[in-house]
Amino acid sequence: GLAFSTVVKSVKRKFNLVKVGHGGSLDAMASGLLVLLINDANKAVGEIMGADREYTGTIRWGVKTDTHDVYGRVLETGPVPDASGLKARLDAVSADFTGDIFQTESRFCSVRKEGSSGYEVADTGEHKPFMAHVYRFDSEGNAFSIRGTKGLIVRTFVNDLGAAVGCGAALEALRRTRIGKLSVGEAIPFDRLLETDIRDFMPLVKSVAAVLR
Repeated sequence: GLAFSTVVKSVKRKFNLVKVGHGGSLDAMASGLLVLLINDANKAVGEIMGADREYTGTIRWGVKTDTHDVYGRVLETGPVPDASGLKARLDAVSADFTGDIFQTESRFCSVRKEGSSGYEVADTGEHKPFMAHVYRFDSEGNAFSIRGTKGLIVRTFVNDLGAAVGCGAALEALRRTRIGKLSVGEAIPFDRLLETDIRDFMPLVKSVAAVLR
């Protein structure tokens, strides 16, 4: 729930580092893997940010919002098919939602309120269509997992999927689980990292060669 700038500044200050960056941001409502780039590793930011990503999440079926997630203004609602009906509709449109897909991000997005755990909606202007690639999308009921290229907008993917299915859908929760070879299962929780003694910090750091080879 912390801003990326807060994470970066806290780690830089805690471990007296020259330069700290990150390998790709997340939507405000998302959790999961954040790759921190330490000192000279920032030279490889393009390669790390360009790596494929994997996510898990939940969908709220039967609703369309202006932000494509559940924190936006509701534009439409619709009846949701039963489990077997929903699966049949998803199977029918699945070919259109794997491989190369074009997305147009909503001009509205959810952002965290200053000093609060709540959200407000920001207008980011009109966006141009963007092509991403989806390698895999699996869903069961409200839960899903997806693997795609850099730039894949998962909340827009969910919105477009809801339109194709016919009942509408909005992203309810999202967690990034992987960037390239880096998995959230190997990551260190932020609060635990800040409790780490400076002498124990470097053994936690992966080399750029190990990440990119």
